[in-house]
Amino acid sequence: MSNVRGAIDTSTLEGLQLLLMALTVILAIGTLEIKKLLYAVLSFCGMCVSIGALYWLLDAHYIAVYQLLVYAGGIVTLFIAALTLTTLKEEKK
Repeated sequence: MSNVRGAIDTSTLEGLQLLLMALTVILAIGTLEIKKLLYAVLSFCGMCVSIGALYWLLDAHYIAVYQLLVYAGGIVTLFIAALTLTTLKEEKK
């Protein structure tokens, strides 16, 4: 099994980590500031995926998979389902 760290320069890896950290912060701010709820949930999903990618780069593979499955998969699905149900009730009134 090849090691990813051996194939990528340390400076490239650090640059990628900084890029993912900046993306995470931008998406977190977007989650709070976006007025449309669906776009805020999608921003939250992107934030969870970027955090999972950060964990993967830090060789915490189990936590990265857990992050992607539980937060980016499960929680965002619940948010979208709740959003859909509440939107339908509001439209019927």
